[in-house]
Amino acid sequence: MAATDETPETGFADPTGDPLLRTRFALPTRPAMFVHRPRLTEHLDQALGTPLTMVNGSAGAGKTLLVADWASGLHEPVAWLTAESTDQAPGVFWAHVLQALRAAGVPVASEVGSPAEASRVDRRTLTRLAADLEGRDTSTLVVLDEFDRVVSREIAEQLEFVLHHAGRGLRLILVTRTEPLLPLHRYRASGEMTEVRDAELAFTPDEAQELLTRHGLHLSASAVQALVERTRGWAAGLRLCALAARQGTDPHAYLKQFEADHSAVADFLLAEVLDRQAPGTQDLLLRISVLERCCPDLVNVLTQRTDAEPILAALQRENAFVHYLGHSWYSLHPLFAEILRAHLRERFPGLEPELRSRAAQWLRRSGALPEALAQGAAADDWEFTARAVVDDLALGQFFTGLRSDDLSALFERMGPDVRGPAPDLVRAARELAGRDVEHGLAHLHRAEEELARDGATDPAAAGLTCALLEALAARLTGTPGRAERAAEQALALRPEVPGHLLDEHPELNALLLTHLGSARLWAGRFEDARSVLSAVAGRPGGAAMALPRWEALGHLALIDYLNGWLGRAEHKALAAAGQAQRYSLPHRSGAGLGTLVRAAVLIDRDELDEAQALLDDVAASHLSGEDPVEEAGRVLTRGRLLLARGDARAALAAADAIVPAVVSSPWAEDHAAALACAAYLAQGQPESARQVVERVADRQAACTVQAARARLATGHPEEALEMLHSLPDTDRPGPAVTVRATLVRAQAAHELGDHTAAHRLLGRALMDGRREQLRLPFLEAGPWIRPLLSTGRLRELAGGWLVPGPGHGSPAPMAQPQPPALVVEELSARERDVLRRLAEMRSTDEIAADLHVSVNTVKTHLKSIYRKLAVSRRGEAVRRARDARIL
Repeated sequence: MAATDETPETGFADPTGDPLLRTRFALPTRPAMFVHRPRLTEHLDQALGTPLTMVNGSAGAGKTLLVADWASGLHEPVAWLTAESTDQAPGVFWAHVLQALRAAGVPVASEVGSPAEASRVDRRTLTRLAADLEGRDTSTLVVLDEFDRVVSREIAEQLEFVLHHAGRGLRLILVTRTEPLLPLHRYRASGEMTEVRDAELAFTPDEAQELLTRHGLHLSASAVQALVERTRGWAAGLRLCALAARQGTDPHAYLKQFEADHSAVADFLLAEVLDRQAPGTQDLLLRISVLERCCPDLVNVLTQRTDAEPILAALQRENAFVHYLGHSWYSLHPLFAEILRAHLRERFPGLEPELRSRAAQWLRRSGALPEALAQGAAADDWEFTARAVVDDLALGQFFTGLRSDDLSALFERMGPDVRGPAPDLVRAARELAGRDVEHGLAHLHRAEEELARDGATDPAAAGLTCALLEALAARLTGTPGRAERAAEQALALRPEVPGHLLDEHPELNALLLTHLGSARLWAGRFEDARSVLSAVAGRPGGAAMALPRWEALGHLALIDYLNGWLGRAEHKALAAAGQAQRYSLPHRSGAGLGTLVRAAVLIDRDELDEAQALLDDVAASHLSGEDPVEEAGRVLTRGRLLLARGDARAALAAADAIVPAVVSSPWAEDHAAALACAAYLAQGQPESARQVVERVADRQAACTVQAARARLATGHPEEALEMLHSLPDTDRPGPAVTVRATLVRAQAAHELGDHTAAHRLLGRALMDGRREQLRLPFLEAGPWIRPLLSTGRLRELAGGWLVPGPGHGSPAPMAQPQPPALVVEELSARERDVLRRLAEMRSTDEIAADLHVSVNTVKTHLKSIYRKLAVSRRGEAVRRARDARIL
């Protein structure tokens, strides 16, 4: 079919020969009761400046009428196309798009042409269309309504091609119930997408008030609020209630009754919708009311008939509160379904559990496990429900953070009379997820005993589930040997489990390896722990793998930190935080090891306020019964912060805190001894420091360095140097350890009178420390270091990060600087980072994103900056900082 620059007359056909219907290209007419919503149309105005706009909401949310109302108020022509399920063939789809442009009066160059075949579209047609649009002075607006009906990936890729190459010449608005197949993440990341979603489409109380008024209902604000809460602002639900309320003489009384038991709505729907259907269709509607969604095959199972498909399609076409979801799936209006269920129980007592059991069986066979579990639980068929979770390897989802609460709540009603290995494994998972190890292990051991004599549960799947729970129990109790045995058991069972189940549930193996890695870390086997944790951290898998990756990255960050590699540790900790933020993970395990590691790194950089903010986050989400790795990390990091703030007594108490575990951890003991040593040195008790650390001095480089510090403090510099000379070459500690060791060597050389060596060693420590902004070791070194930093090359190396730079005069190194008169107290390095971004007019959210910290942390910095600069506003802070030459 040749293209023209004129609007075609009726009778034009698509490549299949079907006519191009004008109604598909016309803006929908707004009914008399329509409510204009400026807040949404103003939001849609952003569509004029972004290539892509998506209005995504549920059926009946008012998407189409909203966009039509907005489009009708524009001066520019709008090409409108209402998509249909028949548009899956590329040739048909693009023929309609081109017709939509022409119908809107948008000229299409003749060389663009038009598809001649239904199944394909020539690439040249798309290229010429994109070039034609890109070359225009003004943007062309194209609205594709009901785009969720277009499920062809090929069409989505073609649409993306045209959208990308048309540049500013095309503004595409998609009205859809589902996420389209376009690469939305790219448009979101670049800020080139406008979105209006379901939550924004919901009616506000004021909008609902206007809608009811247009229906002749003048209600109090409280009555409208109650109605909005009941319908959750759903447009169709509000209109339904308004129509029903108009049938009565007292709308206020009706809505109060609706809020209580909505029997009046039931009468209306039963009379106006259900009773108008044929008896067979009524029976079908009653039976499918137990389902969240349904397809013809499932409906046939519940109704024991074979004609569900045409009946559902007819109900949808008749707007009988049956909505098409796509891919042959349907759903009932929520209010309608609720009323039908009540009617089902009244008309057919006892039928609902039977229907739900049938649905559960079908859904499980079809791979819809979450829905199968919900139906099984609603039917009180706990044996089926528990066995389905275990046999399908889904029990790991108790611990992924995404469905944990849903699964736990699902089985909350399962009574103690339900027996068997599967129910007991579910009980064990629920208890262990809640950190109740004693009861969890009791259920687990009973399940393991029952498995030996019960053949109803898949032994391989159940055995693999047992291994996961055993590994978790080992992690929580600090029993590395038990975790290794669980891993060996899992490895032996994997070949017996169907491969597709392992592929569908990657989280199970990832969780098991994470527990094993945590247990190995507790045992001090850092490299063995790193090998399994790296396998988890580097594995893809989307949301199902998010929590294992988060935990694995946190543990890897801790390993790097314990080895002294602060930069690496911080990088992994921030990657863990990114996982938590991206997938909105609940803080099931406190704030995570990553947060603790970030706090520990900040302490070494002497950014104590920032570290305190992170530890406050940890404390706010801390749960009892944490695994010993995180508990030890929390206690030791808190102790180091207390020591850095000058509270040596509290730091000693933290070092003496006992972390419950079956097997003690060498690194936890070593770092507790190192903390106690540092605290005793801060109190001026070098002999106590020496005694507490020398018993572990030969186990880790960090402890050796602390022991050398203690020897130095007792007046034995030669012995301190000898201890450092014995450091193993294979240990390869990071800067947090080597800088401290170099400072001990420098102090020993200074005390022995070798000032050349002292200067050389101090210079090396400064260069290594500057890369990591490692300030705390220099602050801990004591008064001997200050004169050395006052002149020459050493002052240059320390300037700007350890002592004030040239712009701050010449205060004594390492002493509290004398700030300009306008400044109450010197700003920390991180506060300066925040201040610089403040001067660039960045928002709090933008500063947080740029510095990879939380918004609350930025707010904490701002409060500290305001206090130190004696101001109360952002602008004042920037001006005062410039006056003081801080900026």
